[in-house]
Formats: sequence, structure tokens, C-alpha cells
Amino acid sequence: MTHSLQRFSPLFLVFLFGAPALAAPLQVQKVTDGVYALVGDSGQRSPENFGNNATFGMIVTGDSVVLVDPGGSYNGAKQIHEAIRSITDKPVRLVINTGGQDHRWLGNGYFKAQGARIVASKAAVADQRARTTDQLISLNRLVGEKLMAGTEAVHAGETFENRLELDIGGVRLVLRHTGTAHTPGDSFVWLPQKQVVFAGDIVYIERMLVVTPESRSQSWIKAFEEMAALKPEHVVPGHGPATTLARARADTYDYLVALRKQVKAYMDGGGEIYDVGKIDQSRFQHIKLFDELKGRNAQQVFQEMEWE
Repeated sequence: MTHSLQRFSPLFLVFLFGAPALAAPLQVQKVTDGVYALVGDSGQRSPENFGNNATFGMIVTGDSVVLVDPGGSYNGAKQIHEAIRSITDKPVRLVINTGGQDHRWLGNGYFKAQGARIVASKAAVADQRARTTDQLISLNRLVGEKLMAGTEAVHAGETFENRLELDIGGVRLVLRHTGTAHTPGDSFVWLPQKQVVFAGDIVYIERMLVVTPESRSQSWIKAFEEMAALKPEHVVPGHGPATTLARARADTYDYLVALRKQVKAYMDGGGEIYDVGKIDQSRFQHIKLFDELKGRNAQQVFQEMEWE
């Protein structure tokens, strides 16, 4: 089957009206009919990207738009809305938060003010509430207080435990939370009619994933396996362009499995945490931000495995 996943068709560079001249664009990638990936910056949060250093999703239904993740700030949400308007003038009626990272939910307020429903897993909302202050402090520093103006902590009005099925304008959505991955509330969104999965932070493409104190690498692997069992034709990741399941496996699943294997062997040999960053991860050195994150990831997995 021919995929349009390795090219942006059509490709729009969408800028927020009145934003800084050097604003980082969102690339609008058509995945399949009525489904788009909005691909943001792969680097750190910054004044140029409004906290939108991630990939977001857009589903055009019969009468409205479903947005998968609303961006990392009020201005980030406006930028996403401009991207949506470059495709359709239908209103955004449903926003799904796939996790607890700032760019998965801090744009909620913008879309709620326009009448959108907001849905997330209970675990995601709990994680958002626990980290709101830290996230806003960090964003004010990285993006800047002026560009963060209007950003408020607005949480989902509808939550689910493990699974939620919705029919929006004739499009069936299956939301699933299988356990902690990058963050405690990470979920994926399955569109069986389109054979598309929006993976959120369960999948990273073309850049190194981040294992944080909130992450659990073991259940992250399980979450990926649950998603992969659906055999999607298209995977929209939390970071990077839409792709195939094989590429998602190579950049995310294979890395996590290999990292845990290497760390276990190191621990079994009596190694201490201060040197675990030296384990050989060179198989994945082609992935962006490898050098910056390989040591941190190894240390975090070491700490996690000490308690397993």
C-alpha cells in the first residue's frame, strides 16, 4: 500500500498571527483522508515554538474537528488553531489530552473557551495537577512570561480509567490507557476505520525519547506492545512526523528494550549508577539528541530497575 507518510502533502508552514518573526512553524502532514499530523519543533521549548515542541493530531469528521493534544500554552493553542484553519473551517469540538506533559494539555483553556469538550485519562489529569506549578515555572523561563500570557491550568471535564469509545461525526475513536509510559497518564487514540493510531508520548520518531522520574520503562514497553497489536497502517507519534509501525518500533520500542537489557547486564556485573551512562548505546547514535540524553536515560532506568 502506498503511504504519504514520508512527505508532507500538503505542506503548510503555519505561523501565529502577530507572533515573533522567527516563530517555529508547525508542519501540517496529511496522513490519510481527513487525518493530519501537526509536527512541531524537535528541540527544547522556546519563545519560537510557544512550548509546541511536539506533534499534535487533527481528525476532520462530518461536522467538526477532533484535536489530539492542544499545545503547551495559550499562544501554542492559537498556533495549532491556525494550522487547523489552513485545512478546514469546521469547529474544534473535542480535544483529547494523551498525557501529562505540558504540550499535551496547557492549551486546553483556549479551546474550552470556544466550546470544545476535553477528554483525558484519570491518570493524566492526576499527573497534570501534580506538576502544574513546575511546568508553568519551566515554561515561563523557557518560553517567556510574555508569550505564556493567557495560559491557565484547565483540565479535562471528561475522564476515563482504561478505555473510552466515542463516535464523533461518524468517526469511531478508541482511547486507551494501559499504564505509565513517558508519563503516568499516557494514552493512545485508535481510529479503526482509518487504521491510524495517535500514540502521544508512547512513540518518539527521529529524536531520542526521554526517560524521566515520572516514566516507567517496563510498562512503557507494554504500552507500545498494546498499541502495536492493533497493527496500524499509520502511526502519529508524540514527537516527529507520522510514520509506519516498523519505524516507530525501531526508534522507540527497540531502544527501550535494548536500554533495559544493557542496564540489567551492567547491574548484574556490579556496576554503580555513576558510571551507567557509559554503557554502549551506539546502535542508536543516529537519533537526534542521542548524546544529550543517553546518559540521563541510562541513569533513570538504573534507578527504576533497582526497585523492580
